[in-house]
Amino acid sequence: MAKTKTYFVSDFHLGQMGVHSSEEREQRILQLFEQIKEDGKSLFLLGDLFDYWFEYKQVIPLGFERFISGLLALKEAGVAVEIFTGNHDMWMFRYFQSKGIPVHKDPIQIELDSKRFFLGHGDGLGPGDLSYKIIKRFFRSRICQFAFGLLHPNIGIGLMKYFSQRSRKNGKEREAFSSFDKEFLVQFCENYQGAHPIDYFIFGHRHIPIRYKLSKSNGEYINIGDSLVHYTYGVWNDETFTLVSYGDETPRILSNY
Repeated sequence: MAKTKTYFVSDFHLGQMGVHSSEEREQRILQLFEQIKEDGKSLFLLGDLFDYWFEYKQVIPLGFERFISGLLALKEAGVAVEIFTGNHDMWMFRYFQSKGIPVHKDPIQIELDSKRFFLGHGDGLGPGDLSYKIIKRFFRSRICQFAFGLLHPNIGIGLMKYFSQRSRKNGKEREAFSSFDKEFLVQFCENYQGAHPIDYFIFGHRHIPIRYKLSKSNGEYINIGDSLVHYTYGVWNDETFTLVSYGDETPRILSNY
């Protein structure tokens, strides 16, 4: 079977309880990986794979061994795998890169079948949320990361769990949808599109499956949802982008068309 599909997944939040336990979600994700082995040529993981993450020089958090093995098995099967950091797992440093998997800390632009894609997690973009943008800059500073790395892993990972819970309470990723004009990622895409033509903006972070036609062009903002509540992901194939459910159900998508 020819491998023609490009997959986009996001917001697993492994380590957090959800509709299903972290272990149950991990199993569903690994089943999706088996499908990707069959027909996927590339996989972009758009952040918040883990609900908390910090890499010490010799230590990574326990509990995600099957998931990491699944990623490596995809790469060995010839699937091009790339990771984006999210607001819950921004402290990825060298581990995945040492396994041959690129890690992007900022959005990137790529071209697929002559279409221009803008990919990222989605946190810190658009107007507002100044306090998070300041905290993000601090957390990404070398001074903060060096100081945190001096903590014993038992203490450090415990703090990461605390920060993760605090982020969920104060962040925008799980806010209820009200209207498109109030969606900060819609505002970001509309403003960005004015000077930089993009065919597809693909993000996670909001945990809501969304398809929004931009007003200034034929471009589209797509949020691929999550693998925590909605269990949706994106597929690009034959110049068509589709939001797909893990199961047989048709995903419930918020759209302006």
